[in-house]
This record gives sequence, C-alpha cells and structure tokens, in this order.
Amino acid sequence: MVMTISAVILAGGKARRMGGRDKGLQLLLGKSLIQHVIEVLQPQISTIAINANRNVADYAKLGFPVFSDELPDFQGPLSGMLTALEQAKTDFVLFTPCDSPFFPNNLLEKLKSAVENDRTLIAYAADEARPHPTFCLMSVQLKEKLRQYLASGERRLLQFMHENGGKSVIFNRTEGRFVNFNTLDDLQ
Repeated sequence: MVMTISAVILAGGKARRMGGRDKGLQLLLGKSLIQHVIEVLQPQISTIAINANRNVADYAKLGFPVFSDELPDFQGPLSGMLTALEQAKTDFVLFTPCDSPFFPNNLLEKLKSAVENDRTLIAYAADEARPHPTFCLMSVQLKEKLRQYLASGERRLLQFMHENGGKSVIFNRTEGRFVNFNTLDDLQ
C-alpha cells in the first residue's frame, strides 16, 4: 500500500521571545525564515500548506494554502497539528516549524522509513543532543486521540508522541541542523 503524505509548516505561535514579531516572516540572509524552510522542504514533498494564526495574507503570498488553528488562544504546536490532521487528504502529515531553516534534506525520507519499518503512527526527529518533536511525520489516524489529549488540558508534544508509540529518528550534524531562531539577536 502506498502511503500518501502532505506537509505543513507550523507558523502559528505568538513568538513571545521575538518581541511578538511573527517568526516565520523575519529575515535571515535576505529571505524570510519560512522561505528558507520552503526551499529545503520543496525537493522532499510537493504538497505543502502553512499553519498561521496571524499575518495570514502575508503567508498566503508565498503561494501555498494557509489555515489557522481551530482551537482559540494560541494553544501551541499540537493545536496546529490537530487542525492539519483534520484537514489532510493524505494518510500522514510531515510537520516542520517555520523558524528552523537548516534541517536535513532527507527529513521526510528517514521519518517515512521509520514509520514503515517500525509500523508506528508517529516518527520524530532528534539529534545527538535532544529530540526535536516539531519535526515529525504523524498519521491522520491520531486526530481523535490528539483532540482528546488537548481537551484534557495537555500541551506537551513529546508526551503525546510517547503515549502513542512515537519513534525518534537520529539525524547527525552532516545531514542538517535543527537550529531554531527564537530571538531577533539569533537572526544577526
């Protein structure tokens, strides 16, 4: 059976550490952070959408579908993931954050391999130092469990993944780096 996959770039946060400025739209080397992410993602997958809760018109100018969280009040990445899973017309959704432009070119390939080999519904990226769960491949079969998890008041991404058999996939430094830009100083 062929697994169908779409991708969603998570740009729905408040960016408190960036003075409230929309992270994905901040410039790094003359391009917005989200443009850098798109450039790494496009060779890996053709169906891409953006999850944004502010500046939707600016994100739409990039030429991809844009949607906002169904849940109110900026409830974190899992809220955007839930909305994405509910809207997906594919079996799995590949997620990346909008503020980490140097991630691996083989992200989808390795996460998909883990999902297939381990017969799991979630695979997420990690490096030698720590997990990076906003980089993940998640089955739409998890949307009910995720809705219940959020309804219970939980917001911890790794906790949800562990509860649902998530597998971590190690990427080394030569494949890419999961450096995210959280402050305006980081962009200098």
